[in-house]
Amino acid sequence: MKNKFLPLLVIACLCLTSYGQSTSCKQQFDVNGAIVASSSDAVVQTEAGKVAGYLEDGIYKYKGIPYAKAERFMPPVAADRWEGVRSCRQYGPTCPQEKRTGWANDEIAFAFNWNDGYTGEDCLRVNIWTPGIADGKNRPVMVWLHGGGYSTGSGQELPSYDGTNLAKKGDVVVVTLNHRLNVLGFLDLSAYGDKYAKSGNAGLLDLVAALQWVNKNIKAFGGDPSNVTIFGQSGGGGKVSTLLATPAAKGLFHKAIVQSGSMLRTMESTYSRRIGKATVEALGLNAATIDELQKIPYEQILAAGNKAVAKVRAEAEKEDALSSFIFGWAPVVDGDVLPAQPFDPQAPEMSKDIPVMMGTTLHEFTSSTYMPGLRNISKEDAIKMVRQRYGDRADDFLAAFAKAYPDYQPKDLLDTDFIFRPSTLEQGRLKAVQQGAPVYMYMFAWESPVMDGMLRSTHCMEIPFVFNNVVRHASMTGGGAEACALGEKMSSAWLNFARTGNPNAEGLPQWDTFTKENGALMYFDNQCEMKYNHDKELIDIIRTFPTRGF
Repeated sequence: MKNKFLPLLVIACLCLTSYGQSTSCKQQFDVNGAIVASSSDAVVQTEAGKVAGYLEDGIYKYKGIPYAKAERFMPPVAADRWEGVRSCRQYGPTCPQEKRTGWANDEIAFAFNWNDGYTGEDCLRVNIWTPGIADGKNRPVMVWLHGGGYSTGSGQELPSYDGTNLAKKGDVVVVTLNHRLNVLGFLDLSAYGDKYAKSGNAGLLDLVAALQWVNKNIKAFGGDPSNVTIFGQSGGGGKVSTLLATPAAKGLFHKAIVQSGSMLRTMESTYSRRIGKATVEALGLNAATIDELQKIPYEQILAAGNKAVAKVRAEAEKEDALSSFIFGWAPVVDGDVLPAQPFDPQAPEMSKDIPVMMGTTLHEFTSSTYMPGLRNISKEDAIKMVRQRYGDRADDFLAAFAKAYPDYQPKDLLDTDFIFRPSTLEQGRLKAVQQGAPVYMYMFAWESPVMDGMLRSTHCMEIPFVFNNVVRHASMTGGGAEACALGEKMSSAWLNFARTGNPNAEGLPQWDTFTKENGALMYFDNQCEMKYNHDKELIDIIRTFPTRGF
């Protein structure tokens, strides 16, 4: 996940499978076999033309396939057709975005090991990993939506995102993708006429276009278009949440997983239009010259847009109207592409029958990761900070915290997540009361040993486990035996959910569905267990201190 969705993250982000296979940590990243790449092997016919990938480690891999094209601020349209065979063996361009500030922090850059690739506005690309082509199989399809809010990131930025191990283990087709972000994907220019009516949701429409491409083409890659799961983390979880409420996406996916990104609300047109107007004015344009935006360098538009976001955000705070978790570059409730808020005041009826799995990590933003002085804080000093934060409710908070986490360390009082967890619980409740498809809740509490344990169960930590990439992303996980064992269990759960809508897997206790009453969640750690309303009293206290978004 990239960092603009998480300012705190940036500044301060020998096992048995459920399919009966045995694999060691070493084997999990054993890619020493030959690569087959030729003009006749791994060639697949798509609607736009033939693409050539390559075969490695028993998996067919395709990268940088165009799924659509788009002019600036316009909805996507079908990609241009091509003649002959197009080589699709290298990741395509990522959407232009601000420089990643995380590289300035050596420890964080080491752990995340980002691959920022190269940027270009022609960035609508998909990447595919599949165990077989033209073999008559209909495999479940898992479409990953990357993090970074709606401002940054790509489908290739982390070692965790590589689909090889997940595709091989579960006999599934894994898809990742790039789409328009920040000012290119979410600048609302609808005040300037019908031509720009959908500009505020251009990036969301890219996601729909990618799912449409999957629906039309994935069978040629061995996938089943009638069994598609969308899953994403942080901003990617927000994208999943929003697609559940996007009419144009209905029927294009059948299961959904929201990882550390339950987004109940997004931008209102009142404010997105203000941002659009302020951006245009800052660039010296008006209604008569609006089309000049096509010619202005991206960096100038982004700079003007970011200033506009700051200006309008300040106005919204004065008006006490900052109700969305993310403000600025995000989908907008326009009454058309996105008719209503995703999960406020209720879960979207259009996705009532779609099973959803959702959860968070225990620590998420992990204050002590970015402030070394907190790592060995005394209980006395931690409690002082708690009293500063919670005032008259501090004693209630401490009692509820001890009840939820009886073996806690002093730094846990400061590190434990209270930003994503309340929204995730609310999203689960809203979905469950529909009495439609089931809801499964989880919490990831495993702590990384890397760099003396400074990462804990930080934001993004569960991703290598989900993709069965514990060794591939050892700079995050350490790649040890305990991590591998947990990765086998978690990836099996995600694969089973994608296959059947039920995540129960070998090695895990019975995973009960979540209801408002039972508060059931799977607690992932070296010893996995089911918990029921374990932090209810604590979250009830937290909700009296609302967290406003970024």
